[in-house]
Amino acid sequence: QVQLVESGGGLVQAGGSLRLSCTASGLTFSTYTMGWFRQAPGKERELVARISRNGLSTDYSDSVKGRFTISRDNAKNTVDLQMNSLKPEDSAVYSCAASAIYGRYDYWGQGTQVTVSS
Repeated sequence: QVQLVESGGGLVQAGGSLRLSCTASGLTFSTYTMGWFRQAPGKERELVARISRNGLSTDYSDSVKGRFTISRDNAKNTVDLQMNSLKPEDSAVYSCAASAIYGRYDYWGQGTQVTVSS
């Protein structure tokens, strides 16, 4: 049974930082591209960052580029999202997801709430 479990969300003031972590189990973690998504109320889900299987390639949405950093540890089956210079518009439920085939995410975590106050 595949499980992705996020942690690290919470309430932070604008300009602050948070680090999200996602721990995976039940899959061969190193064979999956990992992504962090977010969804705010009334908005579409957005892919904010993804990282390749070996961790050498990363992509970011324009809205977070330069502020967020995605990283992974294949030995620990974890993928992290370091979020700096947070803005109120970053408030959302953040979820990690695993992709075996480009463009399709097969497994999802339950999400963790991030709230940035102004």
